[in-house]
Amino acid sequence: MKKTVAKKEQAGVMDSLLASDQQPSLPKVDDVVQGTIVSVSKNEAYLDIKGLMMGVIRGRELFDESGNTSSLKVGDTAQATVLELENEQGILELSFRQAGHQKAWGDLEDLMKKGTIIDVPVINANKGGLMVSVGRVEGFLPVSQLTVEHYPRVEGGDKTRILELLSKFIGTPLKAKIIDINEEEDKLIVSEKAAWEEEQRDVLAQYHVGDIVEGKVTGVVDFGAFVEFGKHLEGLVHISELAWQRIDDPRDIIKVGNEVRAKIIGIEGSKISLSLKALVQDPWKEAVRRYSIGQKVSGRVLKVNPFGLFVELDQDIHGLAHISELSEKHIHSPSEVAKAGDTVEFKIISIEPENHRLGLSIKALTESEKPAESAAEEIPANAVEQEQETASGDNQLKE
Repeated sequence: MKKTVAKKEQAGVMDSLLASDQQPSLPKVDDVVQGTIVSVSKNEAYLDIKGLMMGVIRGRELFDESGNTSSLKVGDTAQATVLELENEQGILELSFRQAGHQKAWGDLEDLMKKGTIIDVPVINANKGGLMVSVGRVEGFLPVSQLTVEHYPRVEGGDKTRILELLSKFIGTPLKAKIIDINEEEDKLIVSEKAAWEEEQRDVLAQYHVGDIVEGKVTGVVDFGAFVEFGKHLEGLVHISELAWQRIDDPRDIIKVGNEVRAKIIGIEGSKISLSLKALVQDPWKEAVRRYSIGQKVSGRVLKVNPFGLFVELDQDIHGLAHISELSEKHIHSPSEVAKAGDTVEFKIISIEPENHRLGLSIKALTESEKPAESAAEEIPANAVEQEQETASGDNQLKE
């Protein structure tokens, strides 16, 4: 009955307009039209378009991503997108869903342009990040865009453990900013880190590269240590910035809870890079006073690699004995000569303090030596130059 009445009313209005020579502005497919709700139920709604024609919204087309039509009642004004000019009822087939989709994504575009910080509830998680809800649109918050406070620090990058930690955020609202949007691909990316940077802008502005800060170690991972300082700021001390000597595991020299002083060596957004070794004098500057080319030394083998032995001469100075310098005979592996923990005698064949490199040789110990007087005269002129050339090739310390 309702369908018949709507069709007759629309036909009657059109006949009257044609008889009076009025030229109504008829909508086209994909146009957004505005009208008044004349009937609404769970499965359909009827919209009167300025008294000119009637339209119906049915089924899934009732769902509106913007949320504007979720509580419509008779007499309310609403917008809908034209799907068909004449359906099986002879009236307009309309969609709240498409009109709402356009408005929802238009609103999201505005939020991104304005840099607005919004609350985004976490609705799910995967190994790459968090699925969040922005209004009625689903977005994604990548792990890389989490704040340092929420970033999952997992030894060895165990994906199962990462997912376990991320899943704890489900149901929790996080503050974020929209950083990327593509309506055609239904792509919406948000960043908690960007929102944090916005709120902490004034605090971050107080720090500059070269500043010395005091803080506490909050985490130690394979690639370095995190240090909290100031008002809820955190920086990373990369493993290469923990100390001047070679380090295989940061946990050997630093622990969670340690109080430390560090130098800021980089600031990029909220990413702050720190250095502990920058506050300690470079021991390699003094190495040339203690060590010289041609000197015989004893060192403890720290590590055996396919290309040679890493050797500790003292607490600060480490050297490399390349496999080609371990024996006059051909060997397949440095482990044929020594193993980790062995104390071995070497001869220094190169020193590059500016590059933190020192070359060692066992083979050079067995070479025939000239009388002391002639050796003293010839080594500076000939042997040293040759040894330095060798050092620039295979016999360099690789950190």
